Amino acid sequence: MDTPYRATERAGPSPESLLPAFRTTDIERTDDDRLIYYGYPETGARRLEREVWPLFRECGYEVRLDTVRDSEADPITGVEVGQKRRALVAEPHDTGIDGVPWTNLVMFVATVLTTLYAGTIWYYQPVEGPLDLLAGWPFAAAVLGVLAVHEFGHYALSRYHRVDASLPYFIPVPSFIGTFGALISMRGRIPDRKALFDIGVSGPLAGLGAAVAVAVVGLHLDPVQVPQYVLESEDSIQLELGYPPLLEGLAWATGQQLTYESPGVVANPVIFGAWVGLFVTFLNLIPVGQLDGGHMIRSMIGERAETVAAVVPAALFGLAGYLAVFGDVSYNAPILWGFWGLVATGLAYVGLATPVFDEPLDRGRIAVGIATFALGALCFTPVPIELIGA
Repeated sequence: MDTPYRATERAGPSPESLLPAFRTTDIERTDDDRLIYYGYPETGARRLEREVWPLFRECGYEVRLDTVRDSEADPITGVEVGQKRRALVAEPHDTGIDGVPWTNLVMFVATVLTTLYAGTIWYYQPVEGPLDLLAGWPFAAAVLGVLAVHEFGHYALSRYHRVDASLPYFIPVPSFIGTFGALISMRGRIPDRKALFDIGVSGPLAGLGAAVAVAVVGLHLDPVQVPQYVLESEDSIQLELGYPPLLEGLAWATGQQLTYESPGVVANPVIFGAWVGLFVTFLNLIPVGQLDGGHMIRSMIGERAETVAAVVPAALFGLAGYLAVFGDVSYNAPILWGFWGLVATGLAYVGLATPVFDEPLDRGRIAVGIATFALGALCFTPVPIELIGA
């Protein structure tokens, strides 16, 4: 058996430790530090994974069962020949940050600029130079703060459970919000349902807490007076927000206003930043696919979550159709929910995350999951945005 290890290389589990699940014939180390254990599985793929995954994880590798083409040059003809063999392919498992995350930094800086610009729009400030963008900093801080807390909640729990995850990627979009949100990429396997639940629920709960804090601050800030030239312009578009029950409840609890009777007086844009955070929380809690809600429902009820995921697109399409036919609203809300129906369809097709160990979740986490979905429902409003004059 050829085991070409060097003293400076990371060692994998011994072939003997993989028995009786996998019988190893030889081992190869590639240039990118992967280990390939050629041999014969002695059990089914799922059981094999549960048997050998902890052994490789302890040695710092993620492993998968694969079919590998083993090729070499024929000594007479020089033609590449080979055969396909079953193998355990182990890739180095690292949860740290490797070098400077330039892509993350560039996307974050770009998102800061686009949200600053969006903020100047909501504060009705002209932009004649770069420094004029600073007028929108309260709105930008509100939106980016909520998104960052949400994503770093995921990142922190990913590190806690030793799941390889990227730093957040912020998505800049030159729109009236300035961003299309943020995300992290989980590259490693999920050990068990507890890890899947903790990683899934941490983002919405952290982001929801941040959004509530931003909302309370925004409710105590002075409203904004719309300039007269904007009110009189024929090109102006009026945006009306549908406030979710949670935001209305916070306004009632603090004794502050979300709407004003005086013409041209609107709520402080920081409240809009909190609204964005609550709306993002609801969308992330939709129980389908790789969304946070999909991770949570998969960990809570197991494979039955596939049935829930199949119903979600129909519910979203149904909401879009109802608003289009019976709702006294513009086309914006039906298009919005129709779009998310398409997104949910794609996510349902891709499927749910599958943890290595699929034991049922404990009652405490299930209770937290139910409470989180209930809070997410309080972030829902059937008509989030109405654009009048568009």
